[in-house]
Amino acid sequence: MSKKLICSGIVLLLSTALSLPQGLSQTAGADIEITKVLEPIRQKHQVPALAGAIVTGKGLVMSGVVGVRQAGTKILGTAEDKWHLGSDTKAMTATLIGRLVEHGKLKWDTTIEQVFPEIAPEIPSELRTVTLLHLLSHRSGLPANIPWMAVSKSDMSLSKQRLECVAMLAKIKPLSVPGTTYLYSNLGYVIAGAIAEKSMSSNWEDLMTQLIFEPLGMKSAGFGGLGTPGEIDQPWGHEADGKPVSRNGPAVDNPPVLGPAGTVHCSLSDWAKFISDHLRGARGEKALLKPGTYRTLDTPPFGGEYALGWATVEREWGGGTVLTHAGSNTMNYAVVWAAPKRDFAVLITANQGGPAAAKACDEASAALIRLQTSGKG
Repeated sequence: MSKKLICSGIVLLLSTALSLPQGLSQTAGADIEITKVLEPIRQKHQVPALAGAIVTGKGLVMSGVVGVRQAGTKILGTAEDKWHLGSDTKAMTATLIGRLVEHGKLKWDTTIEQVFPEIAPEIPSELRTVTLLHLLSHRSGLPANIPWMAVSKSDMSLSKQRLECVAMLAKIKPLSVPGTTYLYSNLGYVIAGAIAEKSMSSNWEDLMTQLIFEPLGMKSAGFGGLGTPGEIDQPWGHEADGKPVSRNGPAVDNPPVLGPAGTVHCSLSDWAKFISDHLRGARGEKALLKPGTYRTLDTPPFGGEYALGWATVEREWGGGTVLTHAGSNTMNYAVVWAAPKRDFAVLITANQGGPAAAKACDEASAALIRLQTSGKG
């Protein structure tokens, strides 16, 4: 099975039933308003489980989970379950870089050549001057992916694997002049992660844990696939057709070298902590980073709509510019919509990949936005 990271197109659908089907099992700890919204959408698109939350700068407002951890079983999803976030990890990687910039370890215009002088002579001249801003805004000219398994070696540390990715730039011809063209690139985020690792002499996973997860109290956050192998103790991944994948567990994911581009998992409530912090920061309130750093994260540095780990679009319901991103490892799907000017966000996840899951998550996002903006949330 191909396991490329997917950043799906984001579409808000405009209609959904809001009645709770008779006999629906209510997940412990879930809010009934959320489950009323989610269950008809889950049934319509036939996804095994759907989870959603409404968040403000003060924290989690309400959340709920409907459906089962694995299709064909009766094991319900729970409020404590973890969900794979896919490319929604990118906003976290950009936030990590923001922390390192604030601490003087890096600059937004730090280049590949400056960080890897020993490798730079072998890299095409156009790529040597690629900056963190280029990498994090998908304006580097790099391809979306490389043969990840070629650098994913079990006898090599993840930092060394990512250093191999940097070395592979010697064989890559830029697809565009850096700064000129939006080209979505998982490789760009892996290179940004390698720059963070080199600057701190620590791997990206440890940096994320120490500088993002721990300060925000995200105790459930981790990396890779979910659950104990062979056990249905977490949401089990499903193919686009709704069939459970053959295995589960930490190794059932994209190769770990892809971490900075999309391997984070966590509970819905812990994802809400990250998003709540971003809402506060974007509003100039006390948060993990300085207000100016959030402005950098939320502003496309070279025009267009993609900022640093976020797509920016205009929506009336959000009072202007809103932030959004979707992510999938082909077995799970997650999407976030954040409206700093209105101080709220909605989070949706599903334990299935593919078009049906994407449609379910987009429709659920629209429904939760309506729920919040109608005054019911």
